[in-house]
Amino acid sequence: MISYIARRLAFGVLTIIGVSIVVFVIMRVLPGDPLVALFGPDGFTKLTDEQRAQYMADLGLSDPLWKQYLAWVADIARGEFGRSFFRAESVAEMISRRAPLTAQIAFLSVVFSWLVGIPVALVSALKPNSAWDNVTRFFSILFLAIPGFWFGILIVLALLFWFGYRAPLTGAPFFSDPLLNLQIVIGPAIVLGLGQAAYIARMARSSLLEVIREDYVRTARAKGLSSRLVIALHALPNALLPVITLSGILLGFVLAGSIPVERAFGAPGLGDAMFIAVKERDVFVMQNLVFLYACVFVLLNIVVDVVIAWLDPRIRYQ
Repeated sequence: MISYIARRLAFGVLTIIGVSIVVFVIMRVLPGDPLVALFGPDGFTKLTDEQRAQYMADLGLSDPLWKQYLAWVADIARGEFGRSFFRAESVAEMISRRAPLTAQIAFLSVVFSWLVGIPVALVSALKPNSAWDNVTRFFSILFLAIPGFWFGILIVLALLFWFGYRAPLTGAPFFSDPLLNLQIVIGPAIVLGLGQAAYIARMARSSLLEVIREDYVRTARAKGLSSRLVIALHALPNALLPVITLSGILLGFVLAGSIPVERAFGAPGLGDAMFIAVKERDVFVMQNLVFLYACVFVLLNIVVDVVIAWLDPRIRYQ
């Protein structure tokens, strides 16, 4: 098991290095000039060649690409991620301020998806092709098809016009003001959680239908165990293994999905910061946020693999 974890960590490090190179190169080959983003088209034309060269040198963008990459890696190793073009705070300060909110949204969305998806899958799998099964499958496909940002906008407009309620636009740490914090994160968490719940319900239903036909489940029933005990003790634990894997992947996708959803609800998280950075072409912010998302996604996959190996005694890693 230890050797397996070491191999997974080694592959994860190689993946992160590859992602860092890809992200760095893409940020440098994107069309446009950082100075145009800083000064605007009119201000850029008023700069002399010497001023442009000086500004590019101050930003560290005039060095050779390999030197820029090594400088960026050194900054990451020191916990420094550069500074935004348009704000006084550093990217590290921005991440430390906004990341807890996005992490809360992601965590609550996963909890909500399990609370909704697993019971729906249980009822649907135990009564296949029934009216309830058809209804749940219809709504699963519906929430898979509905874009999260559109559904979020509908919720915001419904709360505003029907109840006159508008969520706060400023962030608040959970321990300093739990009620205000909950008002900010609950909307995005529900929207993202419904999309995940649809995936989980369909995956859990398919897995459970397959597991309840296995020999050991029939043997447990032949011994006289009630249907509830057979499902709870034998079928469900094995059926949830692929669901755990799917949840880890979906949690990584929540980071990307949070960008439009956070904008729809006005939640000041990392998704909102990414949207602003792309809009302003803030290269350093985009570069570090994409790299952070990739690191989180790789780490989640490693954790899921280790958890599955620990939960499933049939898996033996030498």
